Amino acid sequence: MDIGLKEILTAHQKMQGIVKRTPFDASPILSEVTGGEVWLKCENYQTTGSFKLRGAVSRMTTLTDEEKARGVVTASAGNHAQGVAYVARRLGIDAKIVIPENGSKTKIENTRRMGANVVIAGRDYDASEAKAWEISKEEGRTYVHAFNDPYIWAGQGTVGLEMMQDAPDLDIVLVPAGGGGLIRGIATAVKAINPAVKVIAIQPETSTPWYTSFKNGAYTHVEMFDSLADGLTGDIAPEMVPRFNELIDEVYLVSEEEVAKGMFWLAKQQHMLVEGSGAVGVSLLLEGKLDVKGKKVGVVLTGSNVDTKIVKDILNKYEQ
Repeated sequence: MDIGLKEILTAHQKMQGIVKRTPFDASPILSEVTGGEVWLKCENYQTTGSFKLRGAVSRMTTLTDEEKARGVVTASAGNHAQGVAYVARRLGIDAKIVIPENGSKTKIENTRRMGANVVIAGRDYDASEAKAWEISKEEGRTYVHAFNDPYIWAGQGTVGLEMMQDAPDLDIVLVPAGGGGLIRGIATAVKAINPAVKVIAIQPETSTPWYTSFKNGAYTHVEMFDSLADGLTGDIAPEMVPRFNELIDEVYLVSEEEVAKGMFWLAKQQHMLVEGSGAVGVSLLLEGKLDVKGKKVGVVLTGSNVDTKIVKDILNKYEQ
């Protein structure tokens, strides 16, 4: 099953009263730095601090009464976990969430505070996902996938819908790419409204499955390592690659140093707390890797959930 603008509009209707319509505003400072007209979509201001709430609402509102009674389970590095936990509490559903050992302490604490049963298991997302599927089979819980689900794509696609509603003359949209649900949804919405808009994916150099699969024209397994952009690490679903390669115009990589500088710049110049995964679009622009002179560019800031120690270390390193 694929999605189109109709499914994204339906998801958007479901979100009313639960999901914030986040700001999408021009950044005069970043525009001056890049020579383009740069707008920031601030999902860092979302209710749970991340865009992931959108997909969780879209998927979990489709559950039957029987499925709700059995509860749900998922695996997440943290932001999807919080989205599922928040919606589960709103709908009265028992939620069990598996988070990897390298997961953000802030995201783990927030997920627990929302009432979910958190299970720490697996070195990385892939290992946590395997554990979550075990729980689903053993306990009969419905698995709410973090990215490989049409309802999730539709929910995340509402980010792109809102961007195009607020600024229909965009030339380029920059989107972080982790599991691929966000960029698939955004690209579907954006190109349905204006096929001429270029949608560009960004990954950290430590985890490049989309970049490599895009360059090779087919799914390619790569070795992956931890990153400041923790929400963008982990393997991808091979079956999502063909559609990704059709929708996306280019994939860029940013280094760990560039991610940190992007986070610092947003804190200093925009007074925004943005996690590594959410800062990669700004990181790309600051490094001048993409020429946007004379272009209108939308950058998705995906979330704000970052450990205070990471923020402190970055501020101490770059604040001179």
